[in-house]
Amino acid sequence: MTKHTEHGHDGNHGQPQGHGHAAHGHGHDAGDFDWGVLGPMLEQEGELSLGQYGEAARWIAGLPAAPEVRRVLDIGSGPGVITCLLAEVFPEAEVIAVDGTPALLERARARAERLGLGDRVRTLHAELPGDLGKLEEADLIWAGNSLHHMGDQRGVLAGFAGVLRPGGAVALVEGGLPTRQLPRDIGIGRPGLEARLDALSADWFADMRVALPDAKRETEDWSALFGAVGLEPQGTRSFLLDLPAPLSARAREHVVSSFARQREALTDRLTAEDIAVLDRLLDPADPAGLHRRDDVFVLAARTVHVAGRGR
Repeated sequence: MTKHTEHGHDGNHGQPQGHGHAAHGHGHDAGDFDWGVLGPMLEQEGELSLGQYGEAARWIAGLPAAPEVRRVLDIGSGPGVITCLLAEVFPEAEVIAVDGTPALLERARARAERLGLGDRVRTLHAELPGDLGKLEEADLIWAGNSLHHMGDQRGVLAGFAGVLRPGGAVALVEGGLPTRQLPRDIGIGRPGLEARLDALSADWFADMRVALPDAKRETEDWSALFGAVGLEPQGTRSFLLDLPAPLSARAREHVVSSFARQREALTDRLTAEDIAVLDRLLDPADPAGLHRRDDVFVLAARTVHVAGRGR
């Protein structure tokens, strides 16, 4: 159930650098990763998006058809950054972090304790979609950049609909706009590096989807998919993450790790010229690198789709 990425923050549709932390696996075992290193990185990166997702959660809470939220499932919770945010936005609710990596669930538990939320935040080890039966009922299901890592998206949505209490809602974080972190022309290599990375990442994403167990192609009309499983669309909004230059040290670390993951994941697809540019960008000693540039920023838009079950 491991997606090896932070929860939601880097969730570019089609980018291997991050889609949130899904509740299932797709070709890697959790033991393949050093969670002592990756866990803190995912948590730190998730924290950068708290404003963006806090706005989204408050929007959901204020919808005219918003349910009385007593139990929340955070699907693909990773280290629990958004889990704890949801507990803060819905102060009467029990919030369950659902993930397939025990090390990240431990981080979620520890984070909840640090924030004084330990009495309302629980964890559930589950490999979705196989463990849908473990979820039990909920008033709100938050699936942050995780549904597209499940082969049968319609089937999983139907599973979510089946555990919703009357009046409950599903919130999907899916889609948005590609993240931008550098100007189009960075002074080295051919201009348009990030656009080329986007195109390669879209190919990577398509290959990943085809290789998932029980993969079924779906038109990404989320409102139509909601309707197909008996849910009523309640609204769609996009939320901006805008961290202008000059970046904080923490945000700069995020950008560096983002490019490093793309450099690793896309090596077989990149041109030699773009590999050389990425290597320069990742070199701490290079004046043109990400560690030293003054023009590095983070600009991203994530889209949230909400649908409810009738009362």
